[in-house]
Amino acid sequence: MNLSSINVQELEVILREENPEIQLIDVREEREADIAFLPQFQLFPLSQYEQWSDKIKTVFKPELETIVICHHGIRSANMCQWLISQGFTKVKNVSGGINAYAVYIDSSIPRY
Repeated sequence: MNLSSINVQELEVILREENPEIQLIDVREEREADIAFLPQFQLFPLSQYEQWSDKIKTVFKPELETIVICHHGIRSANMCQWLISQGFTKVKNVSGGINAYAVYIDSSIPRY
């Protein structure tokens, strides 16, 4: 399966536009989000999959663009694959994750 991705420069533009038709999911753990977090994203830690997996289509609309982030882009890629398997059609992974965002876009975001 060919996974769509965006780089952090593209993400910065999306965050500036504040488009309500774009859904933003962060799959990192709460302890990671306590260190570094982009407030536009909703936190859905992969370790809590059992708590939210059956509700994903009530929280997010499968037909809308959905962007997923994690620390480096691996866990978010897994989440993207799962979302696609659930019928989501416009899913994109953030290449490099929040770490790349901190390096290339916003140095005030702590790295860990």
